[in-house]
Amino acid sequence: MERHLTDIGPVLDKDGRPVPGYSTKSVLRYDRKAIKAPPWRIKEWDFYQITDDQICLQFTIGHASYAGQVLLMAFDFSKGEKLFECGTLLPLPFGSLNMPPDAEKDAVLSWGKGSRVMSFETKNDVRTLHCVWDDVRADVKLTRKNPNALVINIPFSEKPTEFYYNHKINCMTAEGGFTYSGKEYQFGDRAFGLLDWGRGVWPFSNEWYWSSGTGIVNGEIFGFNLGCGFGNTSAATENILFYAGEAHKIGPVAFELGEKYMQPWRLHDREDRVDLTLTPSYDRTTKTKMLWIDNECHQMFGKFAGSVVLNDGQKIVIDNLYSFAEFARNHW
Repeated sequence: MERHLTDIGPVLDKDGRPVPGYSTKSVLRYDRKAIKAPPWRIKEWDFYQITDDQICLQFTIGHASYAGQVLLMAFDFSKGEKLFECGTLLPLPFGSLNMPPDAEKDAVLSWGKGSRVMSFETKNDVRTLHCVWDDVRADVKLTRKNPNALVINIPFSEKPTEFYYNHKINCMTAEGGFTYSGKEYQFGDRAFGLLDWGRGVWPFSNEWYWSSGTGIVNGEIFGFNLGCGFGNTSAATENILFYAGEAHKIGPVAFELGEKYMQPWRLHDREDRVDLTLTPSYDRTTKTKMLWIDNECHQMFGKFAGSVVLNDGQKIVIDNLYSFAEFARNHW
């Protein structure tokens, strides 16, 4: 049985231990000063991803305290090629990035050095993303179309003060685009945005599976967030469906892979409410090595097909929904 958090309260108790559970809105209050761990153990990030049926654009501002990153990347997953990647690694940023303590409240997160800038502005249901980096410029507006999200606060087994407070927002329509090397790309009316907002203290070594996507199904906006592999999820998994403005919580989900990453991935649960297959067309592999960090992630883009079952028993058939599933192994 998962614990549904509905009352406003702190992310951490007086001893620095997480208050475990999930919610569909931001009801917990994150206070960096309440963390009972050395400052170099704290990890915070804001990651935005915009996709249509061809192109993916990603914005990242985040840090693992002793190393940070500002990154803009775009790739054409229909052709299997990267368009550009620009950004910088930040040695020893600790808390200097001033990451917002709430994923839903109005805020501005920005980084700049000379003519290179990146900023995320949240105002009501609209998020404005901006980046200028040499000959690259990206401007995107995301608008929330579902008031619900996936919020989890979970412990890890190694130490009682380790935790992961995560807020994921699907079902955001996207407008705008980017220019690079004299070329221009504008997202169409089937483009959607995703926010992965994370705060916490993690074990040094960990791994996870994660998948998230948004599309139009039967004339309604449908979204999902599925994952497994990290933390103690007895009080809350990150598995949830969104359809027509409502949220539908799901229990544990398994990821089944072939011998090679480019083979189909099957995502399914124990109660026969989720059965989705991803047929990959592109492996966006990222590797980061800096100081003690040694991370690798295979983010597989392609088409999803299958079905899901909502809380009322309604079965929704999914066909040709473009998104991703990933496997990450980290030492950070």
